[in-house]
Amino acid sequence: MSVPAILALDQGTTGSTALVVARDGRILGRAYSEFNQHFPRPGWVEHDAEEIWSVTTRVARTALDAAVHADVQGVGITNQRETVVLWDRETLEPVHRAIVWQDRRTAELCRALEEAGHEAEVRRRTGLVLDPYFSGTKLLWILRNHTELRERAEAGELAAGTIDTWLLARLTDGRVHATDPTNASRTLLWNLETADWDPWLLELLEIPESLLPEVRPSAGDFGTTSGAHLGVELPVGGVAGDQQAALFGQGCWNAGLAKNTYGTGAFLLLHTGDEPVASEHGLLTTAACDAEGGLAYALEGSVFVAGAAIQWLRDGLGILENAGESEALARAVEDTDGVHFVPAFVGRGAPHWEPDARGTVTGLTRGTRRAHLVRAALESMAFHSAEVLGAMEADSGVETRELRVDGGAALNDWLMSFQADVLGISVRRPAQVETTAMGAAALAGIRLGVWPDAPSFLEAQPDG
Repeated sequence: MSVPAILALDQGTTGSTALVVARDGRILGRAYSEFNQHFPRPGWVEHDAEEIWSVTTRVARTALDAAVHADVQGVGITNQRETVVLWDRETLEPVHRAIVWQDRRTAELCRALEEAGHEAEVRRRTGLVLDPYFSGTKLLWILRNHTELRERAEAGELAAGTIDTWLLARLTDGRVHATDPTNASRTLLWNLETADWDPWLLELLEIPESLLPEVRPSAGDFGTTSGAHLGVELPVGGVAGDQQAALFGQGCWNAGLAKNTYGTGAFLLLHTGDEPVASEHGLLTTAACDAEGGLAYALEGSVFVAGAAIQWLRDGLGILENAGESEALARAVEDTDGVHFVPAFVGRGAPHWEPDARGTVTGLTRGTRRAHLVRAALESMAFHSAEVLGAMEADSGVETRELRVDGGAALNDWLMSFQADVLGISVRRPAQVETTAMGAAALAGIRLGVWPDAPSFLEAQPDG
């Protein structure tokens, strides 16, 4: 007998995941595939948007094929947020490689805007800081460095958006050019107070408004997929940036609840309710979701490199065969033997915002073994996360009693135990740590009637 379900598409920084999530919380189909990372210059990070599209549709079809007992009701999308794509409205072909959130090429642009005295006003309007992390300066860089693309943009021939918008455009054969508040709030172009694209910011960053998508509620109507892509026509009922999707999937719908996602980076969000809270401690104010998928707000602290440090030890230095090996190595030594690792490969995020910083390893001796390096990398995740959570408590006046965790590195028992010790509070890990995809499923499923409300979705999930 078939069970109502949602297809969740989680388009991440290094790969795409598809889950078919049943009403009773079971995962009926699952698929994942990595895609290529491009590093054309030091500090530059790019993706091939066409490859992202093909990989995402492939894993979606694989997950749907595996879910033989699913009555799939619709699609939820979550995505790496600040990565920006520019494409031809007519052909839907990318006209430039996607510039990834990790990319640092716009550091000088951000510095020039700050020196011109715009930092305070940008922060007041957006809740963000002038940093290369965000989409707006990436789009400015493309248009400044490719005059033919600026001409086409101003003529209305091009469309732009974050990865959710790109996938929606392709899934609907160009019929839908839309995003949601959680993604829009990461562009440096969206005003938190008016909940709309800001004319002053568009002028400051030289962005034609015609390039930008319509902003719709996170649990909302995002059109219907073409049957040619997924093999079936399905309504898209939910869209959210990855960290806000994880916040929703963890059941953090009310003020005072916090989560940390340990993925490529570590991303802490503290829900602040229906009013934005301005940060005085180097955090971001960002859009989030209430229990109905409507607009709410959160404080966010982004650690740019977390799991990526373990990936570097594996792929860059070759001292790990796989990420899972890191836990046993961390347990194999009593401490780091004085080794300290600051994995600022792409600058430092919250609360320091140092785009030109680079990674550092100190304390090396002839007695240093690979286990010490691995343990130092894991400890850096916990210490950076604790620093951000402390800033959140200072901004909000809320003493956090529990941290909900998810993401691949959250499966590392040693790391989670060390994190709890550093924070001095409990760390709660759900049975299903893919809460980013689960949050996307929940937003779409609530909109489309698979679950009557958010608590019903959470009740269906197995205990951690």
